[in-house]
Amino acid sequence: MRLLLVEDNRELADWLGKTLRQANYVVDIVHGGEDVEHALAAGDHALVILDLALPRMSGMEVLRTLRARGNRVPVIVLTANASLDGRVKGLNEGADDYLAKPFQIEELEARIRAQLRRANDRTAPVVACGDLVFDTNTRLFSLAGEPLALTPREHAVLEQLMVKAGRTVSKAALSAAIYDFETDADPSAIEIYVHRVRKKLEGSRVQIATLRGLGYLLRHEDQ
Repeated sequence: MRLLLVEDNRELADWLGKTLRQANYVVDIVHGGEDVEHALAAGDHALVILDLALPRMSGMEVLRTLRARGNRVPVIVLTANASLDGRVKGLNEGADDYLAKPFQIEELEARIRAQLRRANDRTAPVVACGDLVFDTNTRLFSLAGEPLALTPREHAVLEQLMVKAGRTVSKAALSAAIYDFETDADPSAIEIYVHRVRKKLEGSRVQIATLRGLGYLLRHEDQ
């Protein structure tokens, strides 16, 4: 899953970005509110983590602008001032969740997972396609009850296919899910990652079908 982190404290932003990447998220970072809309237009982000105390354009202005333009991307607000009035105002402006600074990274990750489940119309933390299982809490895959070892980009490809199992996922969507702003995207490499994931699914009844000109589809062979 690709996240957008909006935080002007560069030390905190770098630490959060590194920590979330270790949890297999693709993370883009911007430091000013005026950069948010451009960033969202350039990538398929599943969620925004938004600091309120931003220079020039505040986080509340960013949130208000996004919702006024019909952008419904889930937003978790980070703030050093989590007063009742502030929380109510932010929620009324369209925030999906609030987290007060300082916070524990485990709580932020739990709130991210909860918002992503909600955005994908899921309540249970476990997603299954045949004997392939993805635990959204641990963000680990298992196949026939055994852990499935994946590189970070293989993981990103399979996760994108898994949360949209039974639906076609375009090559462009997969590319957007695995490359951050700092990486030169190579669309042809998607075929390589899909091939590697297919090899790791061999022997199971889970397949990645190629729909020429459209993209890829994860399905159980009985479907």
